[in-house]
Amino acid sequence: MAMNLQTVMFYLLSVLTIFAALRVITSRNPVHAALYLVLVFFSTAGIWMLLEAEFLALTLVLVYVGAVMVLFLFVVMMLDINLERLRVGFWKWFPFAAVLAVILLAEMVLVLGSSKTAGTNVNVAKHAANYSNTKELGRLIYTDYIYAFELAAVLLLVAIVAAIALTLRQRTGTKHQVQAEQVLVKRNDRVRLVSVKSVPGTENK
Repeated sequence: MAMNLQTVMFYLLSVLTIFAALRVITSRNPVHAALYLVLVFFSTAGIWMLLEAEFLALTLVLVYVGAVMVLFLFVVMMLDINLERLRVGFWKWFPFAAVLAVILLAEMVLVLGSSKTAGTNVNVAKHAANYSNTKELGRLIYTDYIYAFELAAVLLLVAIVAAIALTLRQRTGTKHQVQAEQVLVKRNDRVRLVSVKSVPGTENK
């Protein structure tokens, strides 16, 4: 079977993505692992470009590489991470992780090996030059997948609130606001009127 340039690029980017993903979880240096994850995002964005999903590719690069991974690198490089402490309990949870990995691999094989997803009888639609995948993505999100989209938004909101609640700490020696006390404050509690007598001879100055 003859392979065109698009097919060759797809396999090259796929191999690069798998290699970088493996290096993310096997690299001992957290900075190197974060850089390999950046490579995963770039190669995945290339695959999205091959699938004519330019909006998703640019969003992946701008949001994850340009914002999320930069934040990860700042945190990893500024904090003094104890690598020996991170490895504690690795072999204790390794059997569970191995079983979970085998289950995920079996699911991927079943999905990709199915006749419905194999792509042998799928005719790829050719779009016009003025076709906008951004508009099509927005239409699908707010029509066919509106409930899944709203559910994902609620889950993300709950995750944000939970993260803030878990990391909120009351530190001694720092000033903080207590809104309940501020609402109950009366004028006499904060304002004190002082009668100041004028000094003789300074009235006309």
